[in-house]
Amino acid sequence: MSKNQQTILVTGGAGYIGSHTVQALRHAGYEVIIVDNLVYGHQDLVENVLQSKLIIGDIGDRVFLDNLFATHSIAAVIHFAAYAYVGESVVNPAKYYGNNFVGTFTLLEAMRAASVNKIVFSSTCATYGEPKTIPIPEEHPQNPINPYGMSKLMVEKLLADFDAAYGLKSVCFRYFNAAGADPEGRLGEDHNPETHLIPLILLAALGQRESISIFGTDYPTADGTCIRDYIHVSDLALAHVQGLEYLLADNQSQVFNLGNDNGFSVREIIEAARNITGKKIEVVESDRRAGDPPVLVGSSAKAKKILGWQPQYADIQDIIAHAWQWHQQRHG
Repeated sequence: MSKNQQTILVTGGAGYIGSHTVQALRHAGYEVIIVDNLVYGHQDLVENVLQSKLIIGDIGDRVFLDNLFATHSIAAVIHFAAYAYVGESVVNPAKYYGNNFVGTFTLLEAMRAASVNKIVFSSTCATYGEPKTIPIPEEHPQNPINPYGMSKLMVEKLLADFDAAYGLKSVCFRYFNAAGADPEGRLGEDHNPETHLIPLILLAALGQRESISIFGTDYPTADGTCIRDYIHVSDLALAHVQGLEYLLADNQSQVFNLGNDNGFSVREIIEAARNITGKKIEVVESDRRAGDPPVLVGSSAKAKKILGWQPQYADIQDIIAHAWQWHQQRHG
């Protein structure tokens, strides 16, 4: 079956990484159906940019899913529909286990009933917890320190069991810090509330925030601030297309890290943003936050070897420049 006859269901496809992946799938020649409850997704981007079918619904609604699979011929699922605020997961774990785990279980059961046996799952480096080695390999022990990470790890275990018992094949992507925006400026990051460092810095550059906070300046790093692995959202989208094609070629289930194999400190990110925006960007230094490891950097060697994945935008200047272009258009 040729690509243009294959329909891919993308849950959470109106969100940040989901929308970029839909765009990459369309570019690769696939038909796409987006399912999104629009709690965090953006209907305007789907309608104006992605030009894909949007069905508003929830992955926890089995009747809705059964009807969806009965009325569409779906070759595989790419699953992004999850809540992803770490702090919120600590104060409201029921929301996270209910949607991220129970919702995914409901989706998998609907897939099984419809004989759809391939899924690409959006997991997270938060399943590792405190790193014991840097860069983090896929074999690193998984010991999440918050309900968000645990909910994702539980789905990974669920997928492994469904593979062993029912032959449902999966690719799980554990990514590090998604960042940047579509280089053409059509899509980008727009969370409410916004918690990610780069968009918060850029909102300060636009004058929509008074300053940016640095949480902890006494870490054992070169400049005392945390180091994180930032991966361009378009490179993440490419990996999802490659993971899908790996599954469509009838390969075995796999787990892959997606990162830059390189880290940047909070101060380095702020300085790069100052250079790109030409704005001063005020900084407020604060105490460390609980649970923030000094360094989080992943190894992506496995994805490069098995999937042939090659990030196109590893330079932090490119990542911030694309995000700045989007933020000026969306929030300026």
